[in-house]
Amino acid sequence: MLKDSRLLFKLWLKNPRSIGAVTVSSPELAAAMARQVPKPCHGFVVELGGGTGAVTRALLASGVAPEQLVVVERDPTLHRYLSERFPGVRVLLGDAVHLPTLLRRHQIEPVAAIVSSLPLLSLKRSVQLRIGAQAFAVLAPGAPFIQFTYGLFSPLPRQRLGIAGEVEERVLQNLPPASVWVFSRPVGHVPALRKPLHKPLRNRFGLRPRGKFDQAA
Repeated sequence: MLKDSRLLFKLWLKNPRSIGAVTVSSPELAAAMARQVPKPCHGFVVELGGGTGAVTRALLASGVAPEQLVVVERDPTLHRYLSERFPGVRVLLGDAVHLPTLLRRHQIEPVAAIVSSLPLLSLKRSVQLRIGAQAFAVLAPGAPFIQFTYGLFSPLPRQRLGIAGEVEERVLQNLPPASVWVFSRPVGHVPALRKPLHKPLRNRFGLRPRGKFDQAA
């Protein structure tokens, strides 16, 4: 783990905007995320933001077969590191904002779960929306999008994306403590990003309804 942390810190010094965190996810956090993957899992498990492989290792340890796991990493150095560290896993060099195109190019379907370590709360809302829309465009209906966050609020704007989500686990052993959210799209719902209506619906008190945690920081 010390070697992984040094690599992340070195890459962060080189380009702070390209690295979401300079600490490796704890084994407890990685295991908590892996526990959210359905068992049995009928399809591919796609990991976004593989980093140095802490979550990748936990997914494999939880029973996800190497040939069933696909890791997407946009940093060339980390991509090479993961490819060497997990030779039986398919590691793709690419960006989550182009996920459908990337997976289609490699004939990866169906996608039974997405496990994300992307720093969504630190991204612009437009990028959050794009990543969320791209993820649910490839996920099978009802399949989970699993995301950890250090923040207090939902890492995805649920109302805008038409998805449901809540905290499934809180991991206090991680530094800093983290929450594991699980999101899903209701069966039969077709995701679509659209501008808000000019006259939004209001409740009987004249206030516009919103989700409890949709005030993402």
